[in-house]
Amino acid sequence: MDGAVEIERPKIAWRPVDGVLLIDKPSGITSTAALARARRALRAAKGGHTGTLDPLASGLLPLCFGEATKFASDLLDADKSYAATIRLGVTTDSGDAEGRVMETREVDVDRAAVDRVLERFRGPIDQVPPMHSALKRDGKPLYRYARQGITVERAARAVTIHRLEVAAFDGTSLSVVVDCSKGTYIRTLAEDIGGMLGCGAHLIALRRVGVGALTLDDSIGLATLESLPALERDSVLLPIDTLIAALPRIDLDDALAVRFGEGQRLAWTEATSQGRVRVYRSAAGEAAPPRLLGTGLVGYDGLLSPIRLVARMPR
Repeated sequence: MDGAVEIERPKIAWRPVDGVLLIDKPSGITSTAALARARRALRAAKGGHTGTLDPLASGLLPLCFGEATKFASDLLDADKSYAATIRLGVTTDSGDAEGRVMETREVDVDRAAVDRVLERFRGPIDQVPPMHSALKRDGKPLYRYARQGITVERAARAVTIHRLEVAAFDGTSLSVVVDCSKGTYIRTLAEDIGGMLGCGAHLIALRRVGVGALTLDDSIGLATLESLPALERDSVLLPIDTLIAALPRIDLDDALAVRFGEGQRLAWTEATSQGRVRVYRSAAGEAAPPRLLGTGLVGYDGLLSPIRLVARMPR
C-alpha cells in the first residue's frame, strides 16, 4: 500500500441545547445541510428546521434545538414573506434557474400589464404544486418522478397571497415582494404570472425575509456563527417561547405549575378566551423571570389542559 494516512476527526461532544436559532441561509446549500452546520457549531444533541428552503433560495431559516422542537409546528403553519426575482420570456422544466430551459419567447410587456396580472393573484387562489417538490405520491417525492421525466397528476391546493407588489421591473426582470400562506410555491407563482402575461417566466432568485412574526433582523449567517468563540455561540439563541409568542399567556403559581407539569388539568376561572395558550410558572415574590412550562388548552368547560410540556420542569 502507498503512504496514504487517514486522519481521524475528533468526535463531537453533543450536549443538550434548548432554543431557537434564526439562520440567514445562503443560496447553494440545502436546509438540511444548514441545520447540520449549525448543530455542529452548537454541539446540539437534537435539532430540526421549521420548513425547508430550496438550495436556490436564501434567507430566514428558523432552527429549533432540544425542547424547542416540540413547538416547531406553529412556524410550519405560519405565513411567509419573500423577495423574489422573476425572469420573463424564458421557461424551465423546474420553474426556477436550476432547471433546463424549455422555451424562450419575446417579451412585450409594460408595467401596466404587470400590475393587471398581479392583481389577479392577490387573495385566495388555487395553485398546482410543481413536479420539482417534496410532496409525495404513492410514498415517493414528486421530484423523483420529475428526474425520471415522469409527470403525475397533482390536485390544486388553496393558498392565499396576502400581498404581491412590484419592487422593480426593467422589461424582462421582475422583482416582487410576496406575503403568503403556508404551502405557497413561489416558483409556481412565477410560472403562472409568466403564463398570464403570455411570455412565460421562471424564478431566478428567492429570499425569505419573514416567517410569522420572525424576521431577518434577528438572524445570523452560518459563517458568522461558526466564527464565534465556542463559549459565545449560545448567546445568539432565542428562547423557546419565541415560537409561540402569538398565543395568549397564562401564569401559574408554584403549586399549580407543578400540577400542570405533571399533566393534570386545572380549573381555570380567570378571564381567558378558549383555545391554545402558553403557560408559565411565575411564583410571587421571586426575582427569577417567569419560566415557560409549555402550551395548554382552555376549554369551554373551564379547564386548562396541558398539550405540550417542557421536559425540564421547575420544582
